[in-house]
Amino acid sequence: MFKKENNKLYWFYDKEKLLIEPWGKNSFRIRAGYTEFSNEESALLNILEEDTDIQINKEEAFIVNGKINVTVNLSGHITIRNHKGEILLKESEYTYQLKYGGRQIIPNVGSSDYTISMRLETQPNEKIFGMGQYQHDFFNLKGCMVELTHRNSQISIPFFLSNLGYGMLWNNPSIGKASFNLNVTEFTAECSNQIDYWITAGDTPAQIEESYAEVTGKVPMMPEYAMGLWQSKLRYQNQEELLGIARKYKDEQVPLSVIVIDFFHWPNQGDWCFDETYWPDPLAMITELENMGIETMISVWPTVESTSLNYHEMVEKGFLVKTDRGVRTQFQFLGQTEIFDATNADARKYLWEKIKANYYDYGIKTFWLDEAEPEFSVYDHDIYRFESGPSKKTGNMYPLCYSKTFYDGMRKEGQTNIINLVRAAWAGSQRYGALVWSGDIPSTFQSLNHQVKAGLSMGIAGIPWWTTDIGGFHGGNIHDSEFKELMIRWFQYATFCPVLRMHGDRLPSKPPIGESGGGLCHSGAENEIWSYGEEAYNIFKYYISLRESLKLYIKEIMLKAHNKGTPPMRPLFYEFPDDPDAWEVDNQFMFGSSLLIAPVLEYKARKRNIYLPKGTKWEDFWTKQQYIGGQSIEIDAPIDKLPIMINLNSELTLNHLRSNDR
Repeated sequence: MFKKENNKLYWFYDKEKLLIEPWGKNSFRIRAGYTEFSNEESALLNILEEDTDIQINKEEAFIVNGKINVTVNLSGHITIRNHKGEILLKESEYTYQLKYGGRQIIPNVGSSDYTISMRLETQPNEKIFGMGQYQHDFFNLKGCMVELTHRNSQISIPFFLSNLGYGMLWNNPSIGKASFNLNVTEFTAECSNQIDYWITAGDTPAQIEESYAEVTGKVPMMPEYAMGLWQSKLRYQNQEELLGIARKYKDEQVPLSVIVIDFFHWPNQGDWCFDETYWPDPLAMITELENMGIETMISVWPTVESTSLNYHEMVEKGFLVKTDRGVRTQFQFLGQTEIFDATNADARKYLWEKIKANYYDYGIKTFWLDEAEPEFSVYDHDIYRFESGPSKKTGNMYPLCYSKTFYDGMRKEGQTNIINLVRAAWAGSQRYGALVWSGDIPSTFQSLNHQVKAGLSMGIAGIPWWTTDIGGFHGGNIHDSEFKELMIRWFQYATFCPVLRMHGDRLPSKPPIGESGGGLCHSGAENEIWSYGEEAYNIFKYYISLRESLKLYIKEIMLKAHNKGTPPMRPLFYEFPDDPDAWEVDNQFMFGSSLLIAPVLEYKARKRNIYLPKGTKWEDFWTKQQYIGGQSIEIDAPIDKLPIMINLNSELTLNHLRSNDR
């Protein structure tokens, strides 16, 4: 049975109902299930489109919203087309022999929840991009299965863009998986109440991405200080050490935008305050840094030890994640800890009050939200429970709520242009000022290769602000020649990421300096730009200067991210969708519309092949030689030069770059 209600189309059969409603331009939100549809907070903002055409006859119903339309037949089977009449997706058919169709909603025995799956027939030559951050070799995900859950360095953001002219969000925070098979695209959720997805059609990737940003939110405008160099390491052990680093940058006349105070600057996890033994006068420290033009960023963990000042109160008020069976310990690091429940609105307010009193009121306005997946010692989601529900059902939205904790508190204080570094995200995290980084990755050239793909995938998945630990996090010895070269190549690449950020646990390690609080933790070796020898130091300084010369250009890029959701780092196909070869390139990218960046991704490589998209004219940044697009070229890439090509067809401001001393 069909039913039209305002601009919504319903289909009913037995206890199942299907709802299709316009949700932004050229887009629909589609839900199906046996229970009342949930309107709880999700990735989607409440943006409805009223100009919808619905027609119902005896055999089927049609609903049209701009460039997309859906047909539903009497059996509830869905076919999705674009405005040209081309089929984008259709549900798999139910057959007597196979006993399943495009939608399966199977009750979990003894529970009010369901295991759900959706199967959509696809074309075998389709190309799929996005879905967040996975540490693998694949940019085009066609043929891949990805886990829908967060882990350290893995981020599940279930939005993808197809080269066939559509984008789709699986609007479900349940633990599950997505499989982009040759015959079907299949999403499954282990614990849920409804199928819920959003789909849009567009003539270009930019149209699709902008429609997605309209319904999930856009980043704030990036503050200007965030566009420069961020200095960090695991870990500055005390106040004087940190100030010494900042003073040296000042003495060396190297512009430094942000300096970072990493984890265990506190007495106990869950205290959320400075350990006075090692950080005796934070107000004076932050004031001195401000006078040098340097912002202070502070690390925050969501873990709470039983020895914390706040533990018993948080247990009493129900502000910690529950464990349905077994002991309450959820993570182990220098003690048995539980995790702050970011899905609890009252818990969010409680944590912000602590942060405000102990950090924000000192002048700290940028936070590092670490362990944001959250990190469990054992990823058995069936034993953890949030205020929002079982981890299996709602766990993927935790990092969104974690970012929201700080965003809401900072907004309440009147701050705008909010940016906070966070180790995980979900669809919609961008609207809470989330700058995501790629986690604790290895210090290898293979890992650098993975980050190029990961960063582009995150941008397509709707997270414009993304960065890495330059050089990777684990395993880099500052005296090793191969690692020094990796640092140089990674720094060159990072110059053209949304944020340029030094961080890592370098070898050889430094021992702990005390027997309590932060003194219990080791520190990595030096990780400043002068830590890798004279050659590397001079190269780093040049690229910092180049980044500074790009400030006007970067502002234009970030304004477009803020206004339209356009990712600063873009695959070639984003700018040149009519060039089929541009859809095949996964190891170079556009930084804005004017700069083509080709990172050097192999040890001792001194040349680099570059593809120049069709219909354009290009200039080599270093030699000023010009090329016509539609060809691959080989150019020199000595250790001090990152291959950069200037798009002479672009309208963005680049005169200051082209005149830069090269």
